[in-house]
Amino acid sequence: MDAKSALKSVEADMAKALDNLLKEFSGLRTGKASPSLVDNLDIHVSSYGSTMKLNAVAVITTPEARTIMVSPFDPSTIGDIDKGIREANLGFNPVSDGKVLRIPVPEPTEERRKELAKTAKVYAEDAKIRLRACRKDGMDSGKTLKNDNVLTEDAQKDFEKQIQEITDKCVKQADAAFAAKEKEILTV
Repeated sequence: MDAKSALKSVEADMAKALDNLLKEFSGLRTGKASPSLVDNLDIHVSSYGSTMKLNAVAVITTPEARTIMVSPFDPSTIGDIDKGIREANLGFNPVSDGKVLRIPVPEPTEERRKELAKTAKVYAEDAKIRLRACRKDGMDSGKTLKNDNVLTEDAQKDFEKQIQEITDKCVKQADAAFAAKEKEILTV
């Protein structure tokens, strides 16, 4: 392994941590309807003798600001989809018209908004922990490369400086994502 591939590996790992943070944020209810409120979560539908994810049996859209619409590929599975959504305990009560399910998204209370903001903060802190772990792995790679005589002492210091710059950039992105999500959650 050389320094360039080690840097790319650290960057890729940090990007995965940030992507995971954004995915977790998309599942937090802010009062606005979003397909990710039901799509990214593990909602399982028992149909045709097997269990599948919701997005494997239906199209999920948001035709209005406060409504999620679930259109099953096969209308005969609408009862199974309804049951799967209710069993997921998300606080949603789907309404069926026989062909599609409409899920009204209620406005969260002030107390619930504060809880969601705390949850978002926990997600952001977890992401920062993952970023610091990636940084540590990168620093360890630098030491290993120096011990293997791939890097000189000065090159190792430059390598570690690059790792730190990447880490700082990713931490700023995580903080910015949290600030944006917190504002979205707390704005009435």
